[in-house]
Amino acid sequence: MIRFGTLGAARIAPAALISPCKNSDNAVVSVVAARDRSRAEAYAEEHGIPTVVDSYEDVINHPDIDAVYNPLHIGLHHEWSIKALEAGKHVLCEKAIASNAKEAEEMAAVAKKTGLVLMDAFHYRYHPCFIRAKEIYDSGILGDISEIDGAFHVAGMLEGDIRTLYETAGGVTMDIGCYPISWVRHITGEEPVEVTASAETGEPNVDIFLNAEFTFPSGIVGHISGDMRNGGTPLANLKVKGSKGEMFIRNPLAPQHGCKFEVTVDGVTTSETVKKRASYDYQLDAFIAAVETGASLYTDADEAMHQMKVIDACYEAAGLPIRGL
Repeated sequence: MIRFGTLGAARIAPAALISPCKNSDNAVVSVVAARDRSRAEAYAEEHGIPTVVDSYEDVINHPDIDAVYNPLHIGLHHEWSIKALEAGKHVLCEKAIASNAKEAEEMAAVAKKTGLVLMDAFHYRYHPCFIRAKEIYDSGILGDISEIDGAFHVAGMLEGDIRTLYETAGGVTMDIGCYPISWVRHITGEEPVEVTASAETGEPNVDIFLNAEFTFPSGIVGHISGDMRNGGTPLANLKVKGSKGEMFIRNPLAPQHGCKFEVTVDGVTTSETVKKRASYDYQLDAFIAAVETGASLYTDADEAMHQMKVIDACYEAAGLPIRGL
């Protein structure tokens, strides 16, 4: 049984951790703290968390937990994940794992030194939907791959939200654009050797729209975009184009909420069946296996460093400052 402590009363935690733990016989959320104790108490009562403590320090040092879930704003991921690791706790950290690649490297170094698990919470990667997409890509049935397009757009940004502030490492690429970056990196298994990008900003230095083009060592060209401008059309799509066919996935992000998965080869289109179990449940399974048996992770600390290097490159190419610097 892995006992989690969670930092803050985050909106993402019920779907990302609390519900998966309730669906598992091998994990439980035991401890919570928030900036305001009364808020933590209300959160604990709502979600059945037995212990409320006064501070994040009290969570990471609590003797009755084995792992820490870090869903704080991105600007706090580095500090509190390292503190948790140094306190002897495994860490499941929300994406983006850090403000920049330098921070991610420092986090990975501490994870390696302590021998503890540090997992970048890209839950989609553990769902059978994306695992199947990777199998199809690697099988060669699409022929020579020429282009991959990934996009994640939402209907509008939240005014004044921490995700729209540079001081909290905000920006659409940090919040949702990181997903299509991860999709194209994981489907190819390559890192881009050339990055071009353009962006539209809201608050100073904070992207509310960013698109980028990647050139991979194989010659494949990847296009990604993240958009949280007001009035936008929500979408989450991944498309792979090859000499013999195409693969299209609508909602590779959380396929349990509805997904269209089609493969067209030589003009014949087939549909893939997608499991309805939550991507977050699969992510928890992978975290548990890594902790208990040393199983490898698709999104471990080393992989997270590469992800952040690409995000940094997108900001540099778009003429924006890297977060946290």
